[in-house]
Amino acid sequence: MKIVLLFGPQAVGKMTVGQELAKITDLKLFHNHMTIDLLVPLFDFSPEMWRLTTLFREEIFKEYARTDQYGLIFTFVWAFDLRGDWEFLETVSSIFTENGGEVYYVELEADLKERLERNVSPHRLQEKPTKRNIKQSEENLLESVQKHRLNSMPGEIQKEHYIKIDNTNLSAQETANKIKDFFSLQAKKED
Repeated sequence: MKIVLLFGPQAVGKMTVGQELAKITDLKLFHNHMTIDLLVPLFDFSPEMWRLTTLFREEIFKEYARTDQYGLIFTFVWAFDLRGDWEFLETVSSIFTENGGEVYYVELEADLKERLERNVSPHRLQEKPTKRNIKQSEENLLESVQKHRLNSMPGEIQKEHYIKIDNTNLSAQETANKIKDFFSLQAKKED
């Protein structure tokens, strides 16, 4: 079992890269908005929504880690200045390693201009209902730049399996191929 933790700031391309990586490997994609978009219509962006999101994700990870699947891609925004985000990642990593799995850390970064353009891409808006309020989504993206540190500093991530990719000028396919090749991930089996 392998889990690829694909992280970076909003609109860096995590979901799209994850979709491309799932196409070329036997990994399945579990992007962060699969739980967010389920719960926001019921609870808005409240503490209850975030508590349930974490609970749902952890339960899904526990069940998935017990399967005989090849692995999982999980996308998320990691605020490096928030201790809770570090703790969540340790919990997720432990769920998989305690079941004999390997954890791969993939950090994406892109310049703000590119991220603002990606924030309004038709694909993003189609896949993520909570991003369709473009004004609110852009405000949230810009506020998070001021409020949190969403990319690591050199040497901050001390993990055996780690890569940081600046995908400002890379397509999602190119980025996915870099990840697959760097970690020697199994190519998708033909049916």
